[in-house]
Amino acid sequence: MNLEQIYTGCLAQGAYYISHNGEAAIIDPLREVGPYIDRAAKRGDTIKYIFETHFHADFVSGHLDLARKTGAPIIYGPKADPEFRAHIATDGEEFKIGGLTIRVMHTPGHTMESTCYLLLKEDGTPHCVFTGDTLFIGDVGRPDLAQKMGELTKEDLAGFLYDSLNSKIKPLPDDVIVYPAHGAGSACGKNMSKETFDTLGHQKQVNYALLAPTKEQFVKEVTEGIAPPPAYFPMNVALNKGGVASLDTVLERGLKALTPDDLELIVESTGALVLDTRAPQTFKDGFIPKSINIGLKGDFAPWVGTLITDIAQPIILVCDEGKEQEAVTRLSRVGYDNTLGYLKGGIAAWKSAGKDIDTITSISAEEFARRMNAAELHVVDVRKEGEWGNGHVDGAEHACLSKLNESMTAFSKSEDNYIHCQGGYRSMIASSIMKARGYDNIIDVAGGYGAISKTGVKRVAGEVAK
Repeated sequence: MNLEQIYTGCLAQGAYYISHNGEAAIIDPLREVGPYIDRAAKRGDTIKYIFETHFHADFVSGHLDLARKTGAPIIYGPKADPEFRAHIATDGEEFKIGGLTIRVMHTPGHTMESTCYLLLKEDGTPHCVFTGDTLFIGDVGRPDLAQKMGELTKEDLAGFLYDSLNSKIKPLPDDVIVYPAHGAGSACGKNMSKETFDTLGHQKQVNYALLAPTKEQFVKEVTEGIAPPPAYFPMNVALNKGGVASLDTVLERGLKALTPDDLELIVESTGALVLDTRAPQTFKDGFIPKSINIGLKGDFAPWVGTLITDIAQPIILVCDEGKEQEAVTRLSRVGYDNTLGYLKGGIAAWKSAGKDIDTITSISAEEFARRMNAAELHVVDVRKEGEWGNGHVDGAEHACLSKLNESMTAFSKSEDNYIHCQGGYRSMIASSIMKARGYDNIIDVAGGYGAISKTGVKRVAGEVAK
């Protein structure tokens, strides 16, 4: 038996490749399906089935491309209603992969179609369970993402989730390995571990949701403290139910090399957003006016999905040389398929063409501390609510990056705005957005709160300073 967890850190997502005796199955494939096909070719396997645990909200699946290229059927559990051809399995239905068996376990709760897949060894004993978003390591799937819930509330779905866990998952042997669809960093749960798999027995001991003594307590704990889902989640569910263009088509269009003049013409004619994917401290030294910085070396795709609310928004990329295909691919993972090309030669080509350049001032935490000691500064903290509550600069304003449009009053039009996050990635995103909106009084604090906390700047916790 061969079993591989193919983990993509920027999405905190796990896909799975299972093979035995020349037959393979893929569970929850990412948009780019080449790695699965290449694995099968290298191993001499035939991809026999494509299993989906549910209609994913946080990424666009590669099930359709993989089915087109391999001929393998797409399998969903009960209650799924895709707009394309798929096999809708019954609860308990079994599929053979060589000498192995994959058994369908319908586990509604995260969504009504949510399904786990139990892998049985050749002798019929359970080996592992692929739990999708039903059970995570340290958490369970949030019950507020189901589309077309009708009369169902998140409390109703949490109740279904409790029943699913207690009737289908918890009775499995303790040595069964739990392989979830996500780990820490995903917005599909609230308390996920950085570990990407565990034994069920250990999860029964440490997972708060599995320790809840009653359904009422479970519902209360699971539904409390859920942050609003990113704006792109419903759009991704719709794409996964209805289908998307082949990634090959997306790449062909997105990898069109553009001259500076081409870029200006496309922006003028289409309203395209110039998305600069370079590192924050590189971006600050020179960028195309009104471009937005979301660095590729970070949670690139989730931040794009959070901040660019129109999934059809035309995008032109500015990248470090050789990173163009990675950028287009990662955008496509969350359904942003309308990339119209990239600036050939990067920002150097833009400068050589004599085009206008903008910059953002960025200072060290030490310089920030020196200025704080000399005068009262207007400080804007763009971290999450929990980070803010655990400690922030005394007198700072809070403007969570994911809710930037709702927090514009935190920014001063007359004073300099000293913007920081935890490490410097999010603050440059916010700085670039504010700069594009006409705020020229922007100063980024490099290293963020992590660096500031090592200086003598006064800090407070909770909601003391507003």
